[in-house]
Amino acid sequence: MSRLGRTPITVPGGVVVKVAEQEVTVTGPKGTLSYSAPEMISVTQDDSLLVISLEESTDRNAKAYHGLVRSLVQGMVTGVSEGFRRELEFQGVGYRGQCKGQSLTLNLGYSHPVEFEVPEGVQVSMPDNTHVVLESIDKQKVGQVAATIRRFRPPDAYKGKGIRYAGEEISLKEGKTVG
Repeated sequence: MSRLGRTPITVPGGVVVKVAEQEVTVTGPKGTLSYSAPEMISVTQDDSLLVISLEESTDRNAKAYHGLVRSLVQGMVTGVSEGFRRELEFQGVGYRGQCKGQSLTLNLGYSHPVEFEVPEGVQVSMPDNTHVVLESIDKQKVGQVAATIRRFRPPDAYKGKGIRYAGEEISLKEGKTVG
């Protein structure tokens, strides 16, 4: 069994978890998320604890699913109670963005501005024109949207220009040296 999978999940106050067969639905102050667990995994609820257990299985991936399901359900509980947040910052002369509703217009040194439509379920805001803040109850959506935006102009290895996660440190390569 997975060590991580054996750890019970504490459900905070204000969060309601419903388990019906393999379907886990988590409702909290920020919204509702649901997940369908694989057949070899059982989810049981004891008061304010969720226990993920592995049924006897001959599947080689069963142990991996045990830890995965526990992490996904923990992410759902955290998401509906606190939410997830990811920040991006632009480094470079002239690199800036503009937010209009759910769409971003990014000037990243190309000959044209990059238009990006943020999917539903993720709220986007820009405190200033060089920082983007993404918030959602779904951890996977926030991470995927942040990675997609970062892919438009990843940080350069020599000058450090580009889009990076807030607090990310880029180790710069040394340029050519004259003999």
